[in-house]
Amino acid sequence: MKSANLSESTKISRSSEIDVGGNIRELLATRTGDAIRQADIAGDEIAVNSVAPFLHRVSEASRREIKHLVDALQTLDKKLQIDGDRIQRDIEEYTELSKHVMQLTTIISDSVNGLSYAS
Repeated sequence: MKSANLSESTKISRSSEIDVGGNIRELLATRTGDAIRQADIAGDEIAVNSVAPFLHRVSEASRREIKHLVDALQTLDKKLQIDGDRIQRDIEEYTELSKHVMQLTTIISDSVNGLSYAS
């Protein structure tokens, strides 16, 4: 009977060792999983914290570029206005000069005709 009790005791001891080993593995897996989840959450927080400044820099660069383009368009608008005003003045001067040339041509023509009749 003593050997039967020893065998029983050995079986229980081994069974307990297996259970304890399994429990340790399960505990480690749970803690490892928790650690991984916490690392993922921390990683997400780090990602969010690093994305926000990045997006701010990107949007700031875009806003500067848009401001630069608006400034360039305003400069071109002023140049077009100035050039349009100059062209308008040039056309008015040309029209006035053309009137004077027509008047001179008429005077010269009348003078030439007057000389022809006088001869």
